Amino acid sequence: QVQLVESGGGSVQPGGSLRLSCAASGSILSINTMGWYRQAPGKQRELVATITSGGRTNYADSVKGRFTISRDNTKNTVYLQMNSLKPEDTAVFYCNAKAALYVYWGRGTQVTVSS
Repeated sequence: QVQLVESGGGSVQPGGSLRLSCAASGSILSINTMGWYRQAPGKQRELVATITSGGRTNYADSVKGRFTISRDNTKNTVYLQMNSLKPEDTAVFYCNAKAALYVYWGRGTQVTVSS
């Protein structure tokens, strides 16, 4: 069993920055890939970025060059640094972890980008 807790969401103006954090606890040794997804009202949850246990990253085209995902294995935490935020980034951001047969989700943190 893995528990994920997100933090760092908030409201910013276009062009601003936020850093999201996701702390994992429980059976953390079983985790392989971690990532961030987001869901806007009326839309499907979509992938934002992922990072493997070895540090390999993958990004959605819409965030490449603006967002950076990183992982601190010592602290069992994954981060998402978001720069040059746009109004279309507004969504609930969810932390995700994949472990063997299971996929785990955090409860989400709201990110709002508006002027």
